[in-house]
Amino acid sequence: MNGLLKLSSLIDRLTELVGKSVIWLVLVVTLIGAGNAVMRYTIDYSSNAFLEIQWHLFSAIFLFCAGYTLMRNEHVRIDLIAGRFSRRGQTMIDIFGILFFLMPMAIAVMYMSWPIFVLAYETNEQSSNAGGLTIWPVRLMVPIGFFLLVIQGFSELIKRIGFLQGLCPDPGVKSHHPTSEEELALAIKAKRGEL
Repeated sequence: MNGLLKLSSLIDRLTELVGKSVIWLVLVVTLIGAGNAVMRYTIDYSSNAFLEIQWHLFSAIFLFCAGYTLMRNEHVRIDLIAGRFSRRGQTMIDIFGILFFLMPMAIAVMYMSWPIFVLAYETNEQSSNAGGLTIWPVRLMVPIGFFLLVIQGFSELIKRIGFLQGLCPDPGVKSHHPTSEEELALAIKAKRGEL
């Protein structure tokens, strides 16, 4: 089990790296959207490519940060029943959910999205909008994003089993982390040398 906990720690570090890197795309999407609006109203110029790159980047944010959100225990939960159980009981519910809901769904989406990406790549699928972008890069994000979610789900499963065996702290307890917006603001300040 100790080897699996080390593997879980490596997966968590990868997830943390991906999550903290992808957060910068929020700023990029905002700047592209603002720039597109300014150009549209000042010089009467706009392009579908600007809109589509925002959609593509938003897809990357959503897909690549799903595992990061899972690791930080920030997914929406409705604990009408589970909230009445002890932490051990809640952990067993988490294990059941990971094994029978999260993993099958994520693996199925990852598996079924791969041929769609391959077809888009082989045919060099293009947007149907005038001036639109190539589609295959965004199609590739789906299997990659769900792969990242699957490996983080595996990490969460390991940590919960480790908790039940008394080998690690409770992974279900939310520790206070800065929000994504707070992290981005801190990173921008650090880059400017304000901290």
